Amino acid sequence: MAASTNSLISMQSRPGMAASRICSLKPVSVSNQGRSFLSFGFRSMPARSLRVSCAAKPETVEKVCEIVKKQLALAEGTPVNGESKFTTLGADSLDTVEIVMGLEEAFGISVEEESAQSIATVQDAADLIEKLVEKKD
Repeated sequence: MAASTNSLISMQSRPGMAASRICSLKPVSVSNQGRSFLSFGFRSMPARSLRVSCAAKPETVEKVCEIVKKQLALAEGTPVNGESKFTTLGADSLDTVEIVMGLEEAFGISVEEESAQSIATVQDAADLIEKLVEKKD
């Protein structure tokens, strides 16, 4: 008995070699030995160029940190940086909405609801702000 999962697994290639993908994964069960095997085939993929997006400017991250500290009324000396998660800092969903509103006011931007829901860290917020400010200009 064999079944195809139609899954793809990407593999890191060595420098100078084309990227490969495993295609046509087929788990195979052999009933007389009780073992399962996985058969697969390789397919070469054309090399792709990657676009690397730079992180937000340090001053944007710092300004977001200050707004987050103010909105959450964090104690003086509470460490807040780009990796800080709003939930770890004690923010609930209402706090997050207030943070986004504070960011909109401070940076003169408007954040759509879908974008606001994807913000989990200070860095996420700073990156989104830079993107929206760039679009605005």
